Parts: sequence; C-alpha cells; structure tokens
Amino acid sequence: MPRKFTPKIITSNHLLRGDTIYLSPSGKWVDRFRQARVFTDETEATQALAAIDRQRNIHVGAYLADASVSKDGVPQPAHFREQFRDTGPSNYFHGKQAEV
Repeated sequence: MPRKFTPKIITSNHLLRGDTIYLSPSGKWVDRFRQARVFTDETEATQALAAIDRQRNIHVGAYLADASVSKDGVPQPAHFREQFRDTGPSNYFHGKQAEV
C-alpha cells in the first residue's frame, strides 16, 4: 500500500553562496524554512519541483523535504536534517545562527 503524502517543502542550495534555500509561496527563493511554501498535494509538489529544475543557474540539488505546520500556519522542519540545514553550520555562530 502506498504511503500517504505528508506536507513537503522544496529546498535546495544556492549555487554561488552554497546556503540552503527554500521555495516561497511567491515562487522566489528564501533563506528560512519558516518562509517556505508548503505542498500538501503530491502532484502539485512534483510538478513544482520539475519546474524549478530549469533554474540551474540559481540552485543545485533541489528536493522535497518533509515539513510540519504549526498551529499558526508556519512550516517547521519534520526531520533533524532539515532543522540543521535551516540553522547552518554548527561549528560556531555565524551567518544564520548569528541572526537568532
């Protein structure tokens, strides 16, 4: 029996900066998981992933990542890997970590 589709976001890495980026509801790339568009329909998610694949001058390695949605509608990482990617490197505070 196929698994039920769970909410997803599209994530990738910025081609020049190397930072983790997320596809927003407006179709632009953003730096924070909480600003990402949440897909609840599998067909729509796979079509969006295929469409952004043509933006290879902006990003590399795009994929669908599991997400959960908080009570106030904000996407949250559903897996440690995505939580780690959202906060950035763990060796010292810089970049995204310095903003928090």
